[in-house]
Amino acid sequence: MNSISRRSFFQGAAAALSATRVIGANDRIQVGLIGIGGRGTAHLNSYVKIQDCQVAALCDVNQAARERAQTRLQTATSTKAKEYKTMRELFADKEIDAVSIATPNHWHALATIWGCQAGKDVYVEKPASYNVHESWRMVEVARQTNRMVQIGSQSRSLPKMIRAMQLLQEGVIGKVYMAKGLCFKRRKSIGKTPIEPAPPGLDWSEFLGPAPMRPYTKNRFAYNWHWFWDTGNGDIGNQGIHQMDICRWGMGDIGMPKAAVSTGGKYVYDDDQETPNTQLASLDYGDREIVFEVRGILSGPEAGNPVKGINSIGNLFLGSEGWMWAAGNGFQVYKGESNEKVMDEGGRTEEDSTVMHMKNFLAACRSRNYRQLNAEVEIGAKSAALVHFANISYRVGRRVTWDDAKKSFVNDSEANKLLTRDYRKPYVV
Repeated sequence: MNSISRRSFFQGAAAALSATRVIGANDRIQVGLIGIGGRGTAHLNSYVKIQDCQVAALCDVNQAARERAQTRLQTATSTKAKEYKTMRELFADKEIDAVSIATPNHWHALATIWGCQAGKDVYVEKPASYNVHESWRMVEVARQTNRMVQIGSQSRSLPKMIRAMQLLQEGVIGKVYMAKGLCFKRRKSIGKTPIEPAPPGLDWSEFLGPAPMRPYTKNRFAYNWHWFWDTGNGDIGNQGIHQMDICRWGMGDIGMPKAAVSTGGKYVYDDDQETPNTQLASLDYGDREIVFEVRGILSGPEAGNPVKGINSIGNLFLGSEGWMWAAGNGFQVYKGESNEKVMDEGGRTEEDSTVMHMKNFLAACRSRNYRQLNAEVEIGAKSAALVHFANISYRVGRRVTWDDAKKSFVNDSEANKLLTRDYRKPYVV
Protein backbone atom coordinates (compact mmCIF):
# COMPACT_ATOMS: atom_id res chain seq x y z
CA MET A 1 0.00 0.00 0.00
CA ASN A 2 1.32 3.45 -0.86
CA SER A 3 2.46 5.44 2.14
CA ILE A 4 0.79 8.73 3.05
CA SER A 5 2.52 11.57 4.86
CA ARG A 6 1.50 12.66 8.38
CA ARG A 7 0.56 16.07 6.98
CA SER A 8 -1.65 14.68 4.18
CA PHE A 9 -3.29 12.28 6.65
CA PHE A 10 -4.42 15.06 8.96
CA GLN A 11 -5.38 17.34 6.08
CA GLY A 12 -7.62 14.62 4.63
CA ALA A 13 -9.13 13.74 7.99
CA ALA A 14 -9.80 17.40 8.78
CA ALA A 15 -11.49 17.96 5.41
CA ALA A 16 -13.74 14.94 5.93
CA LEU A 17 -14.61 16.02 9.47
CA SER A 18 -15.51 19.57 8.41
CA ALA A 19 -17.90 18.23 5.78
CA THR A 20 -19.69 15.86 8.14
CA ARG A 21 -23.10 16.69 9.57
CA VAL A 22 -23.60 15.55 13.15
CA ILE A 23 -26.40 12.95 13.10
CA GLY A 24 -28.69 13.15 16.12
CA ALA A 25 -30.24 10.08 17.69
CA ASN A 26 -33.60 10.86 16.13
CA ASP A 27 -32.30 12.16 12.80
CA ARG A 28 -32.82 10.13 9.66
CA ILE A 29 -29.58 9.56 7.76
CA GLN A 30 -29.67 11.54 4.52
CA VAL A 31 -28.59 9.27 1.65
CA GLY A 32 -27.60 10.25 -1.89
CA LEU A 33 -27.81 7.62 -4.65
CA ILE A 34 -25.13 7.66 -7.35
CA GLY A 35 -25.84 5.61 -10.47
CA ILE A 36 -29.52 4.78 -10.86
CA GLY A 37 -29.65 2.11 -13.53
CA GLY A 38 -30.70 -1.47 -12.81
CA ARG A 39 -28.80 -2.03 -9.58
CA GLY A 40 -29.22 1.61 -8.54
CA THR A 41 -32.98 1.20 -8.84
CA ALA A 42 -32.69 -1.79 -6.50
CA HIS A 43 -30.82 0.49 -4.06
CA LEU A 44 -33.65 3.00 -4.20
CA ASN A 45 -36.29 0.30 -3.67
CA SER A 46 -34.35 -0.97 -0.65
CA TYR A 47 -33.65 2.35 1.08
CA VAL A 48 -37.30 3.44 0.95
CA LYS A 49 -38.12 0.37 3.08
CA ILE A 50 -35.75 1.50 5.86
CA GLN A 51 -37.14 4.00 8.36
CA ASP A 52 -33.68 5.05 9.59
CA CYS A 53 -32.83 6.93 6.40
CA GLN A 54 -34.20 9.20 3.72
CA VAL A 55 -33.23 9.26 0.04
CA ALA A 56 -32.37 12.95 -0.26
CA ALA A 57 -30.38 13.11 -3.51
CA LEU A 58 -30.31 11.36 -6.87
CA CYS A 59 -27.26 11.46 -9.14
CA ASP A 60 -26.80 9.98 -12.60
CA VAL A 61 -25.11 11.11 -15.81
CA ASN A 62 -28.29 10.09 -17.62
CA GLN A 63 -31.21 12.49 -17.26
CA ALA A 64 -33.73 9.75 -18.09
CA ALA A 65 -32.43 7.64 -15.18
CA ARG A 66 -32.81 10.56 -12.77
CA GLU A 67 -36.36 11.18 -13.91
CA ARG A 68 -37.34 7.51 -13.53
CA ALA A 69 -35.82 7.40 -10.04
CA GLN A 70 -37.55 10.61 -8.99
CA THR A 71 -40.91 9.18 -10.06
CA ARG A 72 -40.26 5.95 -8.15
CA LEU A 73 -39.24 7.86 -5.04
CA GLN A 74 -42.28 10.12 -5.09
CA THR A 75 -44.59 7.15 -5.61
CA ALA A 76 -43.04 5.28 -2.67
CA THR A 77 -42.58 8.14 -0.19
CA SER A 78 -44.43 11.22 -1.49
CA THR A 79 -41.13 13.10 -1.22
CA LYS A 80 -38.80 14.53 -3.85
CA ALA A 81 -35.00 14.37 -3.81
CA LYS A 82 -32.47 16.87 -5.08
CA GLU A 83 -31.00 15.91 -8.45
CA TYR A 84 -27.37 16.08 -9.56
CA LYS A 85 -25.78 15.19 -12.88
CA THR A 86 -22.28 14.67 -11.49
CA MET A 87 -21.23 13.07 -8.22
CA ARG A 88 -18.89 15.97 -7.44
CA GLU A 89 -21.93 18.24 -7.21
CA LEU A 90 -23.58 15.79 -4.81
CA PHE A 91 -20.43 15.46 -2.69
CA ALA A 92 -20.46 19.24 -2.17
CA ASP A 93 -23.91 19.03 -0.54
CA LYS A 94 -23.22 19.16 3.21
CA GLU A 95 -26.72 17.93 4.06
CA ILE A 96 -25.92 14.49 2.61
CA ASP A 97 -24.54 12.09 5.22
CA ALA A 98 -23.93 8.99 3.12
CA VAL A 99 -23.85 7.92 -0.51
CA SER A 100 -24.87 4.66 -2.13
CA ILE A 101 -22.95 3.93 -5.31
CA ALA A 102 -24.20 1.65 -8.11
CA THR A 103 -22.14 2.93 -11.01
CA PRO A 104 -20.26 0.66 -13.44
CA ASN A 105 -17.20 -1.01 -11.93
CA HIS A 106 -14.65 1.42 -13.36
CA TRP A 107 -16.15 4.23 -11.23
CA HIS A 108 -16.42 2.35 -7.90
CA ALA A 109 -13.05 3.30 -6.41
CA LEU A 110 -12.90 6.92 -7.52
CA ALA A 111 -16.48 7.59 -6.39
CA THR A 112 -15.70 6.00 -3.02
CA ILE A 113 -12.48 7.97 -2.59
CA TRP A 114 -14.10 11.28 -3.50
CA GLY A 115 -17.03 10.49 -1.22
CA CYS A 116 -14.77 9.73 1.75
CA GLN A 117 -12.73 12.86 1.14
CA ALA A 118 -15.97 14.88 1.10
CA GLY A 119 -16.94 13.49 4.49
CA LYS A 120 -19.57 11.00 3.32
CA ASP A 121 -19.96 7.42 4.46
CA VAL A 122 -20.12 5.09 1.47
CA TYR A 123 -22.05 2.01 0.44
CA VAL A 124 -20.57 0.86 -2.87
CA GLU A 125 -21.54 -2.06 -5.07
CA LYS A 126 -19.34 -5.04 -5.67
CA PRO A 127 -16.69 -5.55 -6.88
CA ALA A 128 -15.06 -2.99 -4.62
CA SER A 129 -12.58 -2.00 -7.29
CA TYR A 130 -11.86 -2.17 -10.99
CA ASN A 131 -8.20 -3.13 -10.40
CA VAL A 132 -5.82 -4.07 -7.59
CA HIS A 133 -4.28 -0.60 -7.21
CA GLU A 134 -7.75 0.77 -6.53
CA SER A 135 -8.36 -1.83 -3.84
CA TRP A 136 -5.33 -0.62 -1.88
CA ARG A 137 -6.17 3.05 -2.37
CA MET A 138 -9.78 2.64 -1.20
CA VAL A 139 -8.69 1.09 2.10
CA GLU A 140 -6.04 3.76 2.59
CA VAL A 141 -8.48 6.63 2.11
CA ALA A 142 -11.24 5.04 4.21
CA ARG A 143 -8.79 4.76 7.12
CA GLN A 144 -7.37 8.25 6.55
CA THR A 145 -10.80 9.89 6.64
CA ASN A 146 -12.48 7.62 9.22
CA ARG A 147 -15.39 6.95 6.88
CA MET A 148 -17.64 3.90 6.99
CA VAL A 149 -17.29 2.03 3.67
CA GLN A 150 -19.50 -1.01 3.06
CA ILE A 151 -19.09 -3.16 -0.07
CA GLY A 152 -22.31 -4.54 -1.56
CA SER A 153 -21.48 -8.19 -0.86
CA GLN A 154 -24.83 -8.74 0.81
CA SER A 155 -24.21 -12.45 1.44
CA ARG A 156 -22.14 -11.24 4.41
CA SER A 157 -25.40 -10.14 6.06
CA LEU A 158 -27.35 -13.35 5.41
CA PRO A 159 -27.86 -15.22 8.73
CA LYS A 160 -27.69 -18.65 7.08
CA MET A 161 -24.49 -17.78 5.21
CA ILE A 162 -22.95 -16.42 8.41
CA ARG A 163 -23.88 -19.70 10.10
CA ALA A 164 -22.42 -21.77 7.26
CA MET A 165 -19.09 -19.93 7.36
CA GLN A 166 -18.93 -20.27 11.13
CA LEU A 167 -19.47 -24.03 10.84
CA LEU A 168 -16.67 -24.33 8.27
CA GLN A 169 -14.25 -22.55 10.56
CA GLU A 170 -15.34 -24.79 13.45
CA GLY A 171 -14.38 -27.83 11.34
CA VAL A 172 -17.78 -29.19 10.29
CA ILE A 173 -16.15 -30.86 7.25
CA GLY A 174 -12.64 -31.10 8.68
CA LYS A 175 -9.78 -29.21 7.05
CA VAL A 176 -11.04 -27.30 4.02
CA TYR A 177 -8.63 -27.89 1.17
CA MET A 178 -10.68 -26.37 -1.65
CA ALA A 179 -13.27 -23.63 -1.95
CA LYS A 180 -14.97 -23.54 -5.32
CA GLY A 181 -17.10 -20.72 -6.66
CA LEU A 182 -19.65 -21.48 -9.38
CA CYS A 183 -21.00 -18.81 -11.68
CA PHE A 184 -23.02 -20.85 -14.15
CA LYS A 185 -25.26 -17.98 -15.19
CA ARG A 186 -26.86 -18.09 -18.60
CA ARG A 187 -25.73 -15.15 -20.74
CA LYS A 188 -27.04 -14.82 -24.28
CA SER A 189 -25.05 -13.13 -27.04
CA ILE A 190 -25.08 -9.32 -26.92
CA GLY A 191 -24.72 -9.11 -30.70
CA LYS A 192 -23.06 -6.15 -32.37
CA THR A 193 -24.15 -2.52 -32.13
CA PRO A 194 -22.83 0.32 -34.30
CA ILE A 195 -21.22 3.61 -33.30
CA GLU A 196 -23.87 6.32 -32.98
CA PRO A 197 -24.45 9.61 -31.15
CA ALA A 198 -25.07 9.30 -27.42
CA PRO A 199 -28.76 9.66 -26.49
CA PRO A 200 -29.96 13.16 -25.53
CA GLY A 201 -29.51 13.78 -21.82
CA LEU A 202 -26.58 11.36 -21.42
CA ASP A 203 -23.13 12.78 -20.58
CA TRP A 204 -21.08 10.08 -22.28
CA SER A 205 -17.71 11.51 -21.27
CA GLU A 206 -18.75 11.53 -17.60
CA PHE A 207 -20.04 7.96 -17.92
CA LEU A 208 -16.62 6.82 -19.17
CA GLY A 209 -14.82 8.81 -16.47
CA PRO A 210 -11.50 7.04 -15.71
CA ALA A 211 -11.81 4.83 -18.82
CA PRO A 212 -10.45 5.76 -22.27
CA MET A 213 -12.69 7.88 -24.47
CA ARG A 214 -14.54 5.58 -26.88
CA PRO A 215 -17.37 6.29 -29.31
CA TYR A 216 -20.82 5.57 -27.93
CA THR A 217 -22.48 2.26 -28.79
CA LYS A 218 -25.50 0.68 -27.11
CA ASN A 219 -23.42 -2.32 -26.08
CA ARG A 220 -20.92 -0.18 -24.18
CA PHE A 221 -23.79 1.23 -22.11
CA ALA A 222 -26.74 -0.14 -20.08
CA TYR A 223 -25.47 -3.33 -18.40
CA ASN A 224 -23.37 -4.68 -21.28
CA TRP A 225 -20.51 -2.47 -20.09
CA HIS A 226 -19.73 -5.52 -17.87
CA TRP A 227 -18.31 -7.32 -20.92
CA PHE A 228 -15.75 -4.69 -21.98
CA TRP A 229 -12.33 -4.48 -20.33
CA ASP A 230 -12.49 -0.66 -20.21
CA THR A 231 -15.42 -0.63 -17.80
CA GLY A 232 -16.08 -4.15 -16.48
CA ASN A 233 -14.41 -7.33 -15.20
CA GLY A 234 -16.47 -10.03 -16.92
CA ASP A 235 -18.85 -12.32 -15.06
CA ILE A 236 -16.18 -13.37 -12.57
CA GLY A 237 -16.30 -9.73 -11.40
CA ASN A 238 -20.05 -9.32 -11.84
CA GLN A 239 -22.02 -12.25 -10.40
CA GLY A 240 -18.83 -14.13 -9.57
CA ILE A 241 -17.41 -11.70 -7.03
CA HIS A 242 -20.19 -12.74 -4.62
CA GLN A 243 -19.02 -16.36 -4.75
CA MET A 244 -15.34 -15.40 -4.75
CA ASP A 245 -15.90 -13.43 -1.56
CA ILE A 246 -17.64 -16.43 0.02
CA CYS A 247 -14.70 -18.67 -1.00
CA ARG A 248 -12.30 -16.40 0.85
CA TRP A 249 -14.66 -16.02 3.81
CA GLY A 250 -15.14 -19.77 4.21
CA MET A 251 -11.37 -20.19 4.40
CA GLY A 252 -11.13 -17.67 7.21
CA ASP A 253 -10.83 -14.45 5.17
CA ILE A 254 -7.43 -15.49 3.87
CA GLY A 255 -5.29 -12.92 2.07
CA MET A 256 -3.49 -13.04 -1.24
CA PRO A 257 -2.55 -16.33 -2.94
CA LYS A 258 0.96 -17.38 -3.90
CA ALA A 259 0.00 -17.72 -7.55
CA ALA A 260 -2.94 -17.59 -9.93
CA VAL A 261 -3.74 -19.18 -13.28
CA SER A 262 -6.84 -18.70 -15.40
CA THR A 263 -7.84 -20.03 -18.80
CA GLY A 264 -10.94 -19.94 -21.00
CA GLY A 265 -12.30 -17.78 -23.76
CA LYS A 266 -15.27 -16.21 -25.43
CA TYR A 267 -16.73 -19.25 -27.12
CA VAL A 268 -19.60 -19.85 -29.59
CA TYR A 269 -20.67 -16.20 -30.00
CA ASP A 270 -19.50 -13.69 -32.60
CA ASP A 271 -20.36 -10.41 -30.93
CA ASP A 272 -18.93 -7.30 -29.25
CA GLN A 273 -18.11 -8.93 -25.91
CA GLU A 274 -14.41 -8.81 -24.91
CA THR A 275 -14.43 -10.67 -21.58
CA PRO A 276 -14.63 -14.49 -21.46
CA ASN A 277 -17.97 -16.26 -21.26
CA THR A 278 -16.18 -19.43 -20.15
CA GLN A 279 -13.42 -19.16 -17.56
CA LEU A 280 -11.61 -21.41 -15.10
CA ALA A 281 -9.33 -19.96 -12.43
CA SER A 282 -7.16 -21.46 -9.69
CA LEU A 283 -5.72 -19.41 -6.83
CA ASP A 284 -2.90 -21.28 -5.11
CA TYR A 285 -2.42 -20.91 -1.34
CA GLY A 286 0.08 -23.74 -0.98
CA ASP A 287 -1.83 -26.18 1.25
CA ARG A 288 -5.26 -25.28 -0.21
CA GLU A 289 -6.78 -23.50 -3.17
CA ILE A 290 -9.69 -21.48 -4.46
CA VAL A 291 -11.11 -22.64 -7.78
CA PHE A 292 -13.53 -20.50 -9.73
CA GLU A 293 -15.55 -21.28 -12.82
CA VAL A 294 -17.67 -19.13 -15.11
CA ARG A 295 -20.02 -20.72 -17.63
CA GLY A 296 -22.25 -18.34 -19.57
CA ILE A 297 -23.40 -20.77 -22.24
CA LEU A 298 -25.79 -23.68 -21.63
CA SER A 299 -24.35 -25.98 -18.96
CA GLY A 300 -25.40 -28.66 -16.52
CA PRO A 301 -24.78 -28.35 -12.76
CA GLU A 302 -21.46 -29.21 -11.15
CA ALA A 303 -21.16 -32.68 -9.64
CA GLY A 304 -22.63 -32.65 -6.16
CA ASN A 305 -24.41 -29.34 -6.64
CA PRO A 306 -28.08 -29.79 -5.70
CA VAL A 307 -29.23 -26.83 -7.83
CA LYS A 308 -30.96 -27.71 -11.09
CA GLY A 309 -31.85 -25.39 -13.96
CA ILE A 310 -30.22 -22.90 -16.30
CA ASN A 311 -28.50 -20.92 -13.53
CA SER A 312 -26.34 -22.76 -11.01
CA ILE A 313 -24.71 -20.26 -8.66
CA GLY A 314 -23.11 -20.98 -5.31
CA ASN A 315 -20.13 -22.42 -3.48
CA LEU A 316 -18.70 -25.89 -2.88
CA PHE A 317 -16.37 -26.37 0.09
CA LEU A 318 -14.38 -29.62 0.09
CA GLY A 319 -12.84 -30.85 3.33
CA SER A 320 -11.00 -33.81 4.78
CA GLU A 321 -14.24 -35.18 6.29
CA GLY A 322 -16.92 -34.07 3.85
CA TRP A 323 -18.26 -31.18 1.78
CA MET A 324 -20.69 -28.28 1.92
CA TRP A 325 -22.88 -26.61 -0.69
CA ALA A 326 -23.72 -22.98 0.18
CA ALA A 327 -25.94 -20.58 -1.76
CA GLY A 328 -28.27 -17.65 -1.16
CA ASN A 329 -31.09 -19.87 0.08
CA GLY A 330 -29.05 -21.83 2.63
CA PHE A 331 -26.56 -24.68 2.86
CA GLN A 332 -26.21 -28.48 3.08
CA VAL A 333 -23.45 -30.54 4.68
CA TYR A 334 -22.44 -34.06 3.60
CA LYS A 335 -20.05 -36.26 5.57
CA GLY A 336 -17.95 -39.40 5.22
CA GLU A 337 -17.41 -42.07 2.60
CA SER A 338 -21.17 -42.67 2.39
CA ASN A 339 -21.80 -39.03 1.43
CA GLU A 340 -24.50 -38.79 4.11
CA LYS A 341 -26.39 -35.51 4.37
CA VAL A 342 -26.00 -34.47 8.00
CA MET A 343 -27.29 -30.91 7.86
CA ASP A 344 -29.78 -29.06 5.66
CA GLU A 345 -30.41 -25.37 6.31
CA GLY A 346 -32.34 -24.50 3.16
CA GLY A 347 -35.27 -22.18 2.50
CA ARG A 348 -35.59 -18.49 1.81
CA THR A 349 -34.57 -15.76 4.25
CA GLU A 350 -37.28 -13.70 5.90
CA GLU A 351 -35.91 -10.31 4.77
CA ASP A 352 -34.33 -9.04 1.57
CA SER A 353 -30.54 -9.45 1.79
CA THR A 354 -29.83 -5.99 0.37
CA VAL A 355 -32.09 -4.36 2.96
CA MET A 356 -30.33 -6.29 5.75
CA HIS A 357 -26.94 -5.25 4.38
CA MET A 358 -27.96 -1.60 4.14
CA LYS A 359 -29.31 -1.64 7.70
CA ASN A 360 -25.90 -2.92 8.84
CA PHE A 361 -24.26 -0.04 6.94
CA LEU A 362 -26.54 2.59 8.47
CA ALA A 363 -25.97 1.22 11.97
CA ALA A 364 -22.21 1.66 11.49
CA CYS A 365 -22.78 5.20 10.21
CA ARG A 366 -24.23 5.93 13.65
CA SER A 367 -21.76 3.96 15.78
CA ARG A 368 -18.68 5.20 13.85
CA ASN A 369 -17.16 1.74 14.26
CA TYR A 370 -16.08 0.31 10.89
CA ARG A 371 -15.55 -3.10 12.45
CA GLN A 372 -19.32 -3.33 12.81
CA LEU A 373 -19.66 -3.47 9.01
CA ASN A 374 -20.28 -6.97 7.66
CA ALA A 375 -18.47 -6.25 4.37
CA GLU A 376 -16.06 -3.51 5.37
CA VAL A 377 -13.92 -2.08 2.56
CA GLU A 378 -10.78 -4.09 3.37
CA ILE A 379 -12.79 -7.33 3.15
CA GLY A 380 -14.28 -6.34 -0.20
CA ALA A 381 -11.01 -5.01 -1.57
CA LYS A 382 -9.18 -8.27 -0.85
CA SER A 383 -11.91 -10.37 -2.44
CA ALA A 384 -11.96 -8.13 -5.51
CA ALA A 385 -8.19 -8.53 -5.82
CA LEU A 386 -8.66 -12.29 -6.33
CA VAL A 387 -10.95 -11.56 -9.28
CA HIS A 388 -8.32 -9.22 -10.67
CA PHE A 389 -5.56 -11.83 -10.22
CA ALA A 390 -7.62 -14.33 -12.20
CA ASN A 391 -8.33 -11.85 -14.99
CA ILE A 392 -4.70 -10.74 -15.15
CA SER A 393 -3.57 -14.34 -15.62
CA TYR A 394 -6.25 -14.84 -18.28
CA ARG A 395 -5.24 -11.70 -20.15
CA VAL A 396 -1.48 -12.35 -20.14
CA GLY A 397 -2.05 -16.04 -20.92
CA ARG A 398 0.06 -17.63 -18.18
CA ARG A 399 0.38 -18.45 -14.49
CA VAL A 400 1.40 -15.43 -12.40
CA THR A 401 3.31 -15.60 -9.10
CA TRP A 402 2.64 -13.02 -6.39
CA ASP A 403 5.18 -11.41 -4.03
CA ASP A 404 3.03 -10.01 -1.24
CA ALA A 405 5.90 -8.15 0.41
CA LYS A 406 6.62 -6.20 -2.78
CA LYS A 407 2.94 -6.03 -3.83
CA SER A 408 3.80 -7.13 -7.34
CA PHE A 409 4.02 -10.17 -9.61
CA VAL A 410 7.42 -11.81 -9.84
CA ASN A 411 9.39 -10.91 -12.98
CA ASP A 412 6.27 -10.09 -14.99
CA SER A 413 6.04 -6.50 -16.17
CA GLU A 414 3.05 -7.25 -18.40
CA ALA A 415 1.05 -8.60 -15.46
CA ASN A 416 2.18 -5.78 -13.18
CA LYS A 417 0.95 -3.20 -15.66
CA LEU A 418 -2.57 -4.64 -15.25
CA LEU A 419 -2.50 -3.98 -11.49
CA THR A 420 -3.53 -0.44 -12.42
CA ARG A 421 -4.58 1.45 -15.56
CA ASP A 422 -3.77 4.59 -17.54
CA TYR A 423 -6.40 6.93 -16.12
CA ARG A 424 -8.07 9.56 -18.26
CA LYS A 425 -7.49 12.91 -16.57
CA PRO A 426 -8.94 14.31 -14.38
CA TYR A 427 -10.46 10.96 -13.31
CA VAL A 428 -7.31 9.62 -11.68
CA VAL A 429 -7.12 7.17 -8.78
